[in-house]
Amino acid sequence: MDVVPFLHDDRFFLNIPTCSKLCVTCRCVAVTNVRTTDGKLHERQSLLQKRACICQSNMGYELRRDNPATDADTSKVLGTQRRVILLTWQILAFILGLFLIAAVITILALLRRDSCCSSPSYDYPESLISSMDGDDLPSNLPLTQVNTTFSDSPTNISGLPINNLRFVTRNEWGAQPPTEPLGKLKHPVPYVIISHTATEFCDTQSTCAFRVCFAQVFHMESRNWSDIAYNFLIGGDAYAYIGRGWDHVGAHAYGYNSRSIGISFIGTYNTVAPSDHQMNALQQLIEIGVKSGKIAADYKLLGHRQVSKTPSPGDALYNIITTWPHWSPTP
Repeated sequence: MDVVPFLHDDRFFLNIPTCSKLCVTCRCVAVTNVRTTDGKLHERQSLLQKRACICQSNMGYELRRDNPATDADTSKVLGTQRRVILLTWQILAFILGLFLIAAVITILALLRRDSCCSSPSYDYPESLISSMDGDDLPSNLPLTQVNTTFSDSPTNISGLPINNLRFVTRNEWGAQPPTEPLGKLKHPVPYVIISHTATEFCDTQSTCAFRVCFAQVFHMESRNWSDIAYNFLIGGDAYAYIGRGWDHVGAHAYGYNSRSIGISFIGTYNTVAPSDHQMNALQQLIEIGVKSGKIAADYKLLGHRQVSKTPSPGDALYNIITTWPHWSPTP
């Protein structure tokens, strides 16, 4: 039996692994010359046509296009592909833009937090709130504008022995300026009042500066005070952080603010005692105040709990200062 391929201009030859889609869009044609009767010839041609669509993965067949693609059809397909690609790029650009916006917001939030411009992110314990008494300025007390560099810093007093005590200025810990002028203290003050911030501890200048800055934000924004409450703070790094300084009325002990220097230890000292370095820093700070005429030579050393209803400065710290010569059991 001879098999002769029939070729024409509108037909082409393909050899592909499957015809599942090809059978839908095209017609498989197998042309043979069989020397037999007409009936057998028609039956053989029909069988070959059925087998062509099933077995063409292993064979090559002549295929004829029933509806050849026009230029308009090709343009339509290409246009659809272009739109899909363009839409994909638009989606990717939108997602990338969202990531960039999120990154910028995160960076700004971190910068805002580090510069102490944000509000506190957690609630302070009740012990801290109860340990802050606010401003109690007499109505006839003179008011003066506070310089944010605090020129009354003990580091600027000529001839004053500061030993090895390190003062951290307001500019260094990133203080905000007071919202209103602060009252001037009348020197020398008769009291030194010791408290604690009742917050987390710190042991480096960066973490201590952040704690001080955080306390200022809480006092000013949550308590609506004009500045940080304390005159000085002592960190776990044994540095003295300048709050309102030597010359300005604090807001640390109601009824005693205008007659005292308030010094607060950063941290919570109910069961944990300050280090020897911190206690040495406190001693030096008081000595500087006495020698500079800011604190009376016969001053009384008090714990915050002695003048306010609060556990401040914590049992561990309070038990230490009660052994110091200037501590007084009564104000």
